[in-house]
Formats: sequence, structure tokens, C-alpha cells
Amino acid sequence: MLRRLLSRVYWACSRWTLSSEPAPDRPTVLIGAPHTSNWDFVLMLAIAWRLGIEFRWLGKKSLFTGWRGPIMRGLGGIPVDRADPSRVVGEVVARIRGGEVFGLVVTPDGTRGANTTWKSGFYRIAREAGMPLTLGYVDRTTMTAGLGPTIDLTGEVGSDMDRIRAFYADKAGFRPEFRTEPRLTDEPAAGV
Repeated sequence: MLRRLLSRVYWACSRWTLSSEPAPDRPTVLIGAPHTSNWDFVLMLAIAWRLGIEFRWLGKKSLFTGWRGPIMRGLGGIPVDRADPSRVVGEVVARIRGGEVFGLVVTPDGTRGANTTWKSGFYRIAREAGMPLTLGYVDRTTMTAGLGPTIDLTGEVGSDMDRIRAFYADKAGFRPEFRTEPRLTDEPAAGV
């Protein structure tokens, strides 16, 4: 209840507008893109809290050290060891298969502005757990943020990514100069 109240106050006072499709009615992998600023995190929290979405999010392990650890975990964070990022897919899928029910927020473009392609973990988690993708966004050009459509993946990586690219084509992010095109490193043979 407190989270919804905080999010209402945030959206009432913010220059940003929440423009969203309804929250998904089942567990989903929620893409947070374009990820171009730390402010994206605040906007995604505000979206999820306003829409009443129970969620978890993936973050670099260093965010969970010291005094920040309990706060980040309390906000739904799951630490990712960048030395072995592939292990996180199995861990998240195991949690879901173990009965945990949550939406998983993933920023597939990774570190803000440092990548030329998206990481494929979001796709592998969704496929292995049988979860759809919900396309969350931040768009500075229109000062809007929210959720787009929830889509079921077909397993045809190229065509699924074409749908994702079409949605994000006009989304600039908080800092447009750091936007990464939604493309996997080796899309046709991504093995996901």
C-alpha cells in the first residue's frame, strides 16, 4: 500500500507521464529499455509499484555489497556475478520452477552505453521458464514511461527480435546518446 501511495505521488509530481498498457496477469520477463541512465531504475520502480506488479530485477553483484545489500534485496534485486553471467539464467529458472511467482525486470542492453548489442539472457530465461516478455520503456522524446505489449516468444529469434525492435524503434531513453539497438550479438545463431 505504501509503495502504491509513493508511486502515485511520484507520478503526480513528475514531469514524466505514465502511459501504459495494463499490467500483465501472469509472471513475465519485463524488459526495461532503453537503459541509458540510473533514473531508469526509479521510473521502473514507479511503474511497477503504480501498477501493482510483484517483481524482481537483476543487478550487478557490486550493488549488493555493504549497507546497500539489504536495501537492494528489499527492492527485489537479485545479484548477478558478471564473472559467470550464464549461471544466472539457471538460477532464475530454478526459482520460478520452485514456485516463486514474480515478474522479472531485465535490462538487456546491460551497462548504460557500453554495449553495441543486447545480452540474450532475457530471451533464454523467458523461453526456459515458459514466460512471456513484457516490453517496458522509457522515452525522453515524449517524456513517457510505461509498459507496452506482452508477447509470447515463438522461438524464432530473428522474428521475435524484429517485433521487439519495432516496438523500441521510436524510444530514445533518458539519455538518447547511450541507446543500444535491440539486437543480439549473433541473432540467427544465438542458440537461445
